[in-house]
Amino acid sequence: MGRRLAAAVLAGLLLAILPVAGPARAHDGKLKLEVAGDGATGVTVQAVHADGHRLDTVVRLVLSATAEGGRTVGPVQLAPSGEGQGFYSSGPILAPGTWKVTVQALAPNTTRVTVEVRARAAQTAPASVAQDRAEPSSRWPLALGVLAAVAVVALLLLAVIRRRTPVG
Repeated sequence: MGRRLAAAVLAGLLLAILPVAGPARAHDGKLKLEVAGDGATGVTVQAVHADGHRLDTVVRLVLSATAEGGRTVGPVQLAPSGEGQGFYSSGPILAPGTWKVTVQALAPNTTRVTVEVRARAAQTAPASVAQDRAEPSSRWPLALGVLAAVAVVALLLLAVIRRRTPVG
């Protein structure tokens, strides 16, 4: 029994002292970057390790863009997005048009991707049109409620009058 106990203690000490290759060490530092327009005038990026594993830390991504006529944007450091781990967004930085967007991951995750992005003006209904459309539908519940209250009061009054009227 003494030898088994000594072997178990030795094995435990070796496991505690020797470095164990964790998920971060299993990756070679290269990233896969999926760059796309956000449907308006911004850019979104999804970053994962080249082997498909999700990022376990925040990485530094820098965006630069060029459009027709020599217009440029950047370099701009992208902020992590609230959409999840490995998601980044630029916010509204591009004017409407076609842009050649380059996103680069800085050391130690050196990766560079260039894609074409079509920026569009955000599509929203004018405030007055949205309000006009909302008003009629918001009045109906109120009108129906008032009508129902009047009907209930009328029925109660009729019931009181019938009880007080002598039959005869």
